[in-house]
This record gives sequence, structure tokens and C-alpha cells, in this order.
Amino acid sequence: MAFDAKVSAAVRRADAASDAPVNLTFSLYDGFAAAEAQWRTFERVADCTPFQTFDWLVAWQRHIGQPDGSIPVIAVASFANGDTAFMLPLCIESKCATRRLCWLGQDVNDYNAPLLARDFAQRVSPECFRTAWEGLCARMQRESKLRYDWIELEKMPQIIAGQVNPFFHLPHALNPSGAHFAQLDADWKQFYYTKRSSATRRRDRAKRKHMSQFGEVSFLTSIGTDDAQRTFTILMEQKRRLLAHRGIADMFARPGWREFFLDIATNPTTRHLVHVSRIQVGPTCAAANLGVVFGGTYYHVLASYADGALAHYGPGALHLRELLAYAIGCGLKQFDFTIGDEPYKREWSDTQVSLADYAAVATWRGCLPYCQSTMRRPVKRFIKQTPWAWRTVCRLRSRLGTLLRRNPGRTDPGGALFQSEPPP
Repeated sequence: MAFDAKVSAAVRRADAASDAPVNLTFSLYDGFAAAEAQWRTFERVADCTPFQTFDWLVAWQRHIGQPDGSIPVIAVASFANGDTAFMLPLCIESKCATRRLCWLGQDVNDYNAPLLARDFAQRVSPECFRTAWEGLCARMQRESKLRYDWIELEKMPQIIAGQVNPFFHLPHALNPSGAHFAQLDADWKQFYYTKRSSATRRRDRAKRKHMSQFGEVSFLTSIGTDDAQRTFTILMEQKRRLLAHRGIADMFARPGWREFFLDIATNPTTRHLVHVSRIQVGPTCAAANLGVVFGGTYYHVLASYADGALAHYGPGALHLRELLAYAIGCGLKQFDFTIGDEPYKREWSDTQVSLADYAAVATWRGCLPYCQSTMRRPVKRFIKQTPWAWRTVCRLRSRLGTLLRRNPGRTDPGGALFQSEPPP
């Protein structure tokens, strides 16, 4: 079934939900410990993405949220019979004398969304959800610790495992970026031949042959913690150089980000989610990757590749092919390239996913950041979705990166504004 048809079917199911009032009761938690048992139980049966799992977000809170003073606001809605209807992993961040309500891990996550009961769309109509959301916001404002000045919920996918994201029933704007995924075949060779022409396959073989002149070429999955740490440390350094070449600030230089991803990559509690791998060419790690396997889907989260002579032969592109083959070999049904509209994602994917942002102002203190956010978003989307404008920004940003490398004392004035994953 085409994705548009799935969206239409999901919308029809949401619209068909009973308009009769649904008795939802809310529990609010301002810490992870009190919500852990219910959260872990619900995520095993809920429709969600891996970026809403307990282990992912508790690591974010430990390394990024807590040092920054973020207050978790974990809202759990239950039906009258006690079954969990949905869970919202939110937080309140303080900055410049204002308090913003946003998703836990919002900046670092590729997708932000609620966790939904499998039958949520059949039991809760769009109007009922809007009423419940308004009631939840009012309740938070009545509790001094949970009061906020404005709301900014970003990077929300339209569909969550076949259900319409209920936040799409609120007034929203499209995120500057989209996301892409591919439906996988049962056989890698069949999938590869469908996606790549005979001429492209010949070029792929020729590049791999040239690469083998530097040493034996192999695809390796990190098994132990030490190997995962070594591989991911190389990934971060390769990524830093790639981003600097494009005039983009080092994402791992942001407070807590390096520690968070290293924790995710090596912690035994998240190893069941994480796949760390590399392309090894002789003694050289030519490309590295951190992926997440969840719900029958491989999520392509972070990737890097070596610069220098090896870069001419596409080690990142080879690594991506190996990852697709790995996902098919594991029996996974989808390969999610996650947020970003890079050309290589369009070449392999068959589905584009719309992402939405929701913003609202609650107090006069939130007016300025709210206005800045809502005015910046359409400009950023126009640039990212308009090929000539995006090419111009990339060229200017690259020249800025060259200038900054020649003058290391200068600081990046805003390279992260249009950050995007580099192609493999």
C-alpha cells in the first residue's frame, strides 16, 4: 500500500472515532523514577518511535537535561478502565528568563511524538484529544513548578505506526525538513537491483575495487562495549571534520551531546536498541555508523566517513549499502533515513514523511521567543525546500567554514541554523 493511502486510511480511522466524550484521567510526574514502571510497560505495547523509549530519554536527562536544569513533565493519560491511553514525555526548559514546554530530548531526537495505545485512534476523536490537551495545559499552569511561558513542540511525524499523530489535529506548521524511509524486500539483491541501475552497480563495483587497493574491505558490527566506544569515537572525529568542512558547528561540542551518544552507544541498557558498525579498509576505519533497531525498522541516526584519498571511492555509500543489506538480513521491514532531505535519501527511499511543529504562547514573557520561532520557521523551510536557495546557503556556509579554519580564533556565528546530515 502506498504511504499516501496509509495516511488517508489513518485519517479516516481518526475521523471515525466516536465523538462521545472520553473519560481520560491524567497523572503528572516531574521525575523519571516515579514513571519508570508504567513507562517501560507501556512502551512495549504502544505505538511510538525509539526516541520515546525510557532508556533513550533517561540517558538524555542524565547528560543534557539535568545539567541544563530541565524539569521532566511526564503526562500519562488513562482510560476509565485504567488502560493507558497515551504518554507525553515533555519537559520545561528555562532560558533567558522564560520557560519553554517542549519534548524531552527535543533537539537531539530525530522524531518527537507521544506514545499511543494501539487502539487510540479508534477510541479518541480529534476533538476529544484537543480538549484533553487543553485541560492538561491548564493543569500544568496551576502547578507552580510546571508553569511555562510558551510551547514549542518540533519534529513530530504525521504517522506513528499507522496512526495519525494527534498533534496534527492542533494548529501546526510544517517543519523545515522532511524525513524518508524505504520499504525493504526480503532479498537484498532484489532490492539493490530495483533501486540501482546497471550502470550505477558497475560504478559501485569499480569503486569498491579501487578501495581494496588500500587494504581488505570489510563490514564490521561492534559487539563489545570497548569496540563500540572505539568505533563511535572515530565517528565523532570524522563527523567533526565533515561538519567543519561545510561550515557547520560541531554537534558533539554542545554540552552533554558527546557523553549522551557515547552512553547510548555503549551502555548495556541500550545495547539492545543500538547498532554500531564500520567499514574497515585495511587498518583504517573508512566509515562509521550508529543506528537504532526498533519495531521492525532500522533507524539511520548518525553516519560519518573518512576524508583523504579513501573519500574519492565512496566509503559512506558502501557502508549504507551494507547497512541496508544488514537490515534485510535481520528481517526488518523498513529502513528509516530519519530527518533530512539529502539526495542520497531520496535515491533509496520510497516514502517521504511530513514533520510538524506546534507552538503556542502562554504568558507575556513567552511572546518574544514564540514570535522569533514562528517567523524563523517558514524562512528556514523555504531555504531547505528550494534547491537553488539551499545550494546557495551550502556554498556560503562552506566558504565560512574555510574562513573559520584559517582563523581558528573566530567563532561560528550560526552554522548550526541549517544543519543537515552529510551524505555518505
